[in-house]
Amino acid sequence: MIVCPNCCVLLYPPSDLKGGFIYKTVPHVTLKSIANNPEIDEIYERMHPAIAAALAELNAALVGCAVRTDSPSEKQRGARSAPYIELREWDVPFDFPADWPEAARKPFDAFHSARQAMQKKMDDSIAAHADQEILYDQPQVSKTKLRITGPFTVEAVPFPTVLSLEPSPRPSPGGRGGFDIAADVAVARSGETSRQSQWRDELLKTGIRGKGGQKLKLADLETLPGARYIHAVGTIADEPLPQSLYPEGHKSQGERGLQRVAVSFGPEHAALEQRQVEIAMREAGELFPLPKMLVFCAFTFDPEAAKDIDNIKGITALKVQMNTDLLTEDLKKARANNESFWLMGQPEVTVKKIPSPQPSPGGRGSERYQVEVHGFDYFDTASGELKSGGKKQIALWALDTDYDDRSLFPKQVFFPMAGAKDGWNKLKKDIKAELNGELLEQFHGTVSLPFEAGENKRIAVKIVDDRGIESLKVMDLD
Repeated sequence: MIVCPNCCVLLYPPSDLKGGFIYKTVPHVTLKSIANNPEIDEIYERMHPAIAAALAELNAALVGCAVRTDSPSEKQRGARSAPYIELREWDVPFDFPADWPEAARKPFDAFHSARQAMQKKMDDSIAAHADQEILYDQPQVSKTKLRITGPFTVEAVPFPTVLSLEPSPRPSPGGRGGFDIAADVAVARSGETSRQSQWRDELLKTGIRGKGGQKLKLADLETLPGARYIHAVGTIADEPLPQSLYPEGHKSQGERGLQRVAVSFGPEHAALEQRQVEIAMREAGELFPLPKMLVFCAFTFDPEAAKDIDNIKGITALKVQMNTDLLTEDLKKARANNESFWLMGQPEVTVKKIPSPQPSPGGRGSERYQVEVHGFDYFDTASGELKSGGKKQIALWALDTDYDDRSLFPKQVFFPMAGAKDGWNKLKKDIKAELNGELLEQFHGTVSLPFEAGENKRIAVKIVDDRGIESLKVMDLD
């Protein structure tokens, strides 16, 4: 559970978030805390006489009656008659029996009232003397602040890493490729992980799921010793044709050879980032024969890394989303129809200039821009080409009108798939404020509001589809 900090009660308000929050606490009751409680015996001696007196009055009212109890004692089980055996404390039922005389009701109620009062006093004493345990997942919520967001995540640039305690291995200048890879040996980013063997087997078994039920199947996949970020190489499996369909003397599909593919897996508990893309490209260029396709598989992609993959030229580079079930053995099913790998689309975005209605002092209107999102470009596994996926699958897209190449700061946010009660309309209801109805309608579409160029002369468009897969598109306004 993630809680919005602005809605929690701060422990030291003047120090802001650095002082932490006030959390809910509960008593941690143990047998040791009960045994060492100094008040239990005193409470029993002070309050038990009232219980004993009420029980004596109840037994006196029941003399001569056949009494049925749930006591495990063989002598008092079932219906009994005189000579009457007195009830003990654990023999008294919680509900007043229908066959008891009405004269026994008052001492019956007095007995339970005295017993419950003593039990409550003991429980309060036990809780007061027990150690308090802090529930760090339940900070106290401030009633004076209005929360307008749902659960959220916090992303940082650059991606946080855990540095290795071992010294960085530094290859000789004459090593493969002549580049230095010792600057970053972060645990989250380096080399082989214990799960990559499982991921290779799953990728070979299930293939990569594309749009409309398409699949990119691999004929084989094997490790590549000596490479740092190219973790496997293989060939793409086309659907085989019967040998009888080939003309006489024509080579069969197996003899012709299949397209070679290189695979790079992202970290297990971090985002695939720019350095891995750069090194994987260099390593792929050193392979012989050169691969026709380079596939990056990751659970999450750093936005800058995703942008670099989309801009790769000379080779078909694909982003593949890995299902998080691969991290949990209990959720991963051993079957060939699993959807463990999904092709990610590239945003299809256009920018156009529009004249400003306000002319400058020199008499010319300043240039403004408008962005239109046409959807995702999906890789068609049948034709091997990128094709447009349309606008219907866009759940959300955000526009940064002055992108600084480091962090995305959305200036405009759109919800094309939002219903009449979702998106900005839900926010309007939650904050109970008057919002511009015309603007709300525009923030439901795929065309941005006009804007002027910022200092960086660059924009960034982030799109989230209906599967929750994100893509980033960066464009120069010049």
